[in-house]
Amino acid sequence: MVAEKLGQGGIDLLASVGDVELGYDLDRAGLLEKIKEIDAIVIRSATTVDREVFDASGGRLKVVGRAGVGIDNVDLAAASELGALVVNAPTANTVAAAEHGIALLCALARNVAQADVSMKGGKWDRSKYVGVSMVGKTLAVMGFGKVGGEVARRAKGLGMTVVAHDPYASEERANALGVRLVSFEEALSIGDFFSLHMPLTPDTKGLFGDDTFGKIKKGARIINVARGGVIDDDALARALDAGIVAGAALDVFAVEPPPADHPLVGRADVICTPHLGASTKEAQEEVAYEIAEAVMGAIRGELGSSVVNAPAVAPEVLKELKPYIELSEALGKAAVQLVDEGAAGGLGEVQIEYTTSRGADLDTRLLKSGLVKGLLSVTSIPVSIVNYESVSKSRGLQITEKIITSDSDDVISSMKVTVKSPSRFSAAVSRGMITVGGEIKQGQAFLTQIGEAAVDLGLAASKNVILVKQQDKPGIIAGVSSGLAQYNINIGYMTVAVADNGEAIMAIGVDSLPSNAAEVLASVAAVDGVKEATAFSEA
Repeated sequence: MVAEKLGQGGIDLLASVGDVELGYDLDRAGLLEKIKEIDAIVIRSATTVDREVFDASGGRLKVVGRAGVGIDNVDLAAASELGALVVNAPTANTVAAAEHGIALLCALARNVAQADVSMKGGKWDRSKYVGVSMVGKTLAVMGFGKVGGEVARRAKGLGMTVVAHDPYASEERANALGVRLVSFEEALSIGDFFSLHMPLTPDTKGLFGDDTFGKIKKGARIINVARGGVIDDDALARALDAGIVAGAALDVFAVEPPPADHPLVGRADVICTPHLGASTKEAQEEVAYEIAEAVMGAIRGELGSSVVNAPAVAPEVLKELKPYIELSEALGKAAVQLVDEGAAGGLGEVQIEYTTSRGADLDTRLLKSGLVKGLLSVTSIPVSIVNYESVSKSRGLQITEKIITSDSDDVISSMKVTVKSPSRFSAAVSRGMITVGGEIKQGQAFLTQIGEAAVDLGLAASKNVILVKQQDKPGIIAGVSSGLAQYNINIGYMTVAVADNGEAIMAIGVDSLPSNAAEVLASVAAVDGVKEATAFSEA
């Protein structure tokens, strides 16, 4: 669903991969009702996606796309807890926001807006609106990200001295733009103009308040095209009244649109614009395309740089690991379905073992998230790369990893999952633990180990597996096959592994498991020579 106005190009792009609904007229109640039917939502700044919205979705909402940079109107903690990806469009608005910041800077320095209002009132107040020159003045860029950098670049062209404060900015990037990085206190003491570009976080909320204005250079001017909440509005009004701040230009507000009694909107020494930073025709189209592509990537499970609540993974790495992620999930599903239903204490200790040519360089985060998703497939808990660690902790899962370096040409030549828990199928137990193993063959997942037995079952072709522990003697395979045929169960694959003790494990891939699966398994177990039978599903 697209909840706020978006360029048609972005809508068309989204429509090429799924159904798109436009919810421009939805109020809060309508959103909470509609979200139950939505897999992904695209918003701008007016729609808040908080915990209430995620809860109302019932776990269905998997992607939130913010058509812009800031994501303060999205509850990242709730999104991560429920495994939803949050993506933004960090680059499309950059130039437009920087240009608007410079436009406000110039208008503030030369009293353009005030003089315009005066003239339209029939006056000619040349002496009243004498401005200040920007050449040689110091601009303090507070927040030296993409937009801050573009503002700095343009301010240098106006002949200004530019300093920047950003605890995360690099000296190399600042030097390349001719900008000096300074502390927050130094910026306050030397800045003639302040251009704010920091995100709204608990640390930056109300950062420009009475304490900050008490340290700022007297006569300074402030431009804000970032987030309204970084300024304490009442404190700025007091600083303007005291002459500490000479003027301000604001494009953003803590509440948008601001209330009628807002302490700054009606002031002659404050220029206000209605959040126009990204409002150019070019930026609107670019952001539509950028957020559409980000949402489509997130739906596909891609973890690019636009995902803000998960570690970024290069597309080539994700493509390379994708079949192994599916394999780890399949092994997790198989292992958990072999656990004795009466076992107390849950799964507890789980180990995943990789035999890999990458050695310690193997990035296992995605593989572990797949394993956790598989292990919890019997529950209704949504699991993804975003929340697998917190979900594991809350469920008491103790997951350890073991990496065995191999000389194979494959990224991962095999994987094995062991679960320390009693099993409902004794043949799946190896050294006191449930053990399942698998490999990727020609791009497809295969089950290759159950307990101590080697099997060879293609999981892509057979999502449902019947396991049979039997004596190694003639007639059993025919008896089991005939028994399954009586229930109209079609066998896709079958593999038999014989152990040294004369017992065998038969793994049978079937098209589907009927609703009376317990009855079917009982009939299989009744075949002469069969000791036990069970089943699990990878679907």
